[in-house]
Amino acid sequence: MQRMLEPPAGKVQVVLDTDTYNEIDDQYAVLYALLSGGRIGVEAIYAAPYLNSRSTSPADGMEKSYEEILRLLKFIGHEARGLVFRGSERFLSGPGKPVDSPAMHDLIAKAMQPRTAPLYVLTIGCPVNVSSAILAEPRIKDKIVVVWLGGASLEWPSAGEFNLSQDRHASRVLFDSGVPLVQVPTKNVSEHLRTTLPEVEFWLKGKSRLCDYLYNQFVEYAKEHTKDKPHPYAWSKVIWDISVVAWLLNPRWVPSALVPSPVLTDDFRWQRPPGRHTIRVATDVNRDAVFYDLFTKLATVR
Repeated sequence: MQRMLEPPAGKVQVVLDTDTYNEIDDQYAVLYALLSGGRIGVEAIYAAPYLNSRSTSPADGMEKSYEEILRLLKFIGHEARGLVFRGSERFLSGPGKPVDSPAMHDLIAKAMQPRTAPLYVLTIGCPVNVSSAILAEPRIKDKIVVVWLGGASLEWPSAGEFNLSQDRHASRVLFDSGVPLVQVPTKNVSEHLRTTLPEVEFWLKGKSRLCDYLYNQFVEYAKEHTKDKPHPYAWSKVIWDISVVAWLLNPRWVPSALVPSPVLTDDFRWQRPPGRHTIRVATDVNRDAVFYDLFTKLATVR
């Protein structure tokens, strides 16, 4: 298993599990993966559930994410048939209780296909689809590597953040099942991937219909989050989810270390007992290198 945690060399095959409509960052990760075809082959995109002010239920969040994925593919002229799958309509109701969904079944099917290298499962939302697949078919643990944006750094007093806290049971599966896991924490790691309205305007505005769509999303999101701030141009937005794509593209951009897997407590803290299996955890990110690569690829879309 530890061998599978080494950064991959050459082109990799991936599936992407994303709560795409949750805010405005998953869109960049989906596009970043699709526009990095020399290094990443995207075999499927799964819509993940979420519940916040942009959804009325986990099922509504999943459906909105599914529709957003289709919009993004249309912008770049990419065929959606056979690529995009709806995910779970709810969170896990308890430990060891997978939730059935088209995404779960497709992940199991793709993972069990004969391969010479692992299938990378880029997970940038609540991991219910991925954890359900692991619970339903444990044999896939020998065939996949999960790269998950979720949780705080292991040294942080609280483990909690949005992706992890949406479904404690699903998050625990990633740390307890023994599946090869690369965790990209939010606190002190991916939170450095911030950009601003002037930077997004410079790189995206007027470049293409897609770039204008992303720019206008950013403008509306900025308006919503700066209406009570005296200096909105000092505001920045974290584009968290591109971190998992960046780790695959160039592991030097997202340094990481091998550590024993922690235990997630009921009150969302990390415990680190001895004797646990090994996972890989990101420790830093080269913000400028990642955004330069992302923006230059987006600018190629016409």
